[in-house]
Amino acid sequence: MSSAVFKRSPMYHYFISGLHVSSELELRGAIPREPRGETDDVSIRRGSVPLALDGATATGPTWDLAGDIFLLRVPRLIRFRIEAGRDIVFETEPGFADCDAAGFVLGTAFGILLHQRGSLVLHGSAVAKDGRSIAICGYSGAGKSTLAAALCGDGCSFVADDICVVGLDGRQRPMILPDGRHLKLWKESIDHLGLAERRGRAVRESFAKYYVDPPDPHAQPSPLSAVYVLREARPSLKEGVERLSLPDAMRTLDHEAYRPRFRAKLQPRPQTMAHVAAVLSRAKVFRLVRPRGFEHLQDTVAAVQAHWDSLG
Repeated sequence: MSSAVFKRSPMYHYFISGLHVSSELELRGAIPREPRGETDDVSIRRGSVPLALDGATATGPTWDLAGDIFLLRVPRLIRFRIEAGRDIVFETEPGFADCDAAGFVLGTAFGILLHQRGSLVLHGSAVAKDGRSIAICGYSGAGKSTLAAALCGDGCSFVADDICVVGLDGRQRPMILPDGRHLKLWKESIDHLGLAERRGRAVRESFAKYYVDPPDPHAQPSPLSAVYVLREARPSLKEGVERLSLPDAMRTLDHEAYRPRFRAKLQPRPQTMAHVAAVLSRAKVFRLVRPRGFEHLQDTVAAVQAHWDSLG
């Protein structure tokens, strides 16, 4: 257990994945909000975080689990104690900058907290138009954020990037929860899309990836009409949009979860699959095979828009 003494800092306030968040750490990449005058859903603060959890019931190379407490270690950088979907306590290693710590808080740590809350969390981006939304999923580097940004330049509103939370409303309709974060785009995407004036600070000081102020962010939950899973065209995969069968769609949504290995430790399997089934009762899942390269991006945008419109 660390013996460090932590000085309380001013509080910052955000709205992330549909949750009101107060944080002692300025979260580069999240859009500040005014405090709402009541208890927030999530608290993020600096404190002592042990190297391991006493009484852990499950452990991995970088994590321990004990009841509703999850300990996450990022060696030589930062540690997190995440409890009951409400509290994130972090401790940085000497020399690790707070601006870089914010990326881990908003990414893996917040994803774990959402899994603790029983949310269905997809690794993807989301946009909305005409009161409906779509999620864009795919492997890291597939171009999810770039396609979402391009769709926003073609009349859509920005909803979420990287972490996409699907909730259910009172009628059991799947809803994408609005996310108060910036887009994260590589410099090449920013230059191609003409977003240089919206470019903010670097995600990490050593990266050519930047936070980008999203145009026309969507502030309300919106019904999810479709999930598009990006794949790159190759001889075995022809360009186009293909609807997945129900079994394939269930497997795909399971696979496209944010940090699925952690999710498997934090949510009972029946609960996860029940949530997936509820989503698929209203929304369809498609494989979107398209060529890579900026020269093909507008063709992909047009194809997505036309297909989305055809769903009604």
